[in-house]
Amino acid sequence: MATTTVPDRTTGTVVGQLQYWLAVVFVIGWTGVICGGLAVQFIGREYPCPMCMVQRMFMALAALGAAVIVRKGMTRTVAARDYAMGWGLAVVGCVAGGFASWRQTMLHILPGDPGYGEPVLGLHLYVWAWILFVAAIATVGAVLAFSHSTAAGTIPATPNRLVGLVALWFLGIVLAINLVMIFLLEGFHWFLPDDPSRYQLFYDLHILS
Repeated sequence: MATTTVPDRTTGTVVGQLQYWLAVVFVIGWTGVICGGLAVQFIGREYPCPMCMVQRMFMALAALGAAVIVRKGMTRTVAARDYAMGWGLAVVGCVAGGFASWRQTMLHILPGDPGYGEPVLGLHLYVWAWILFVAAIATVGAVLAFSHSTAAGTIPATPNRLVGLVALWFLGIVLAINLVMIFLLEGFHWFLPDDPSRYQLFYDLHILS
């Protein structure tokens, strides 16, 4: 008995590609947030604490989840399981990161507590992180509520492939820089100090003393 294939009516439409483009925004956006943390670290001379690094790791997980969708979209075919896997990982990263940033916020919630690091636009970085994690979860939920019309199975090659390639390279480079930075901070030690004040690797190698 012959089977009939139902055409994907969302293919090629702006609304149909919404989840793919949201994934691109997730990759570039969260990578940009990590870059912001690196800028504060190197330009503002503020060393990230362990809780800060945990939040960066969950930002990376959120970006990597979305990267699954972007990578599949570059092949022009994105199955339902690819969307599910990508957004599942992204939401896990955002929920865990939201808890970590909330936890750090609660550590400095008492009146008179100056908080960790200098505020940016009136709020500390971990408060901004909490806001972004919650906003990201809400955005993904809203888009998934209309997944029947926002998840095209076929993604046009132009310009999606080029944009996706740029996003993935951006993520890869920033994550590599972040890994090197963590190694510089921890040196040959298992744990990062609660209040780091130097790049320990240079002291472990006796480059600085």
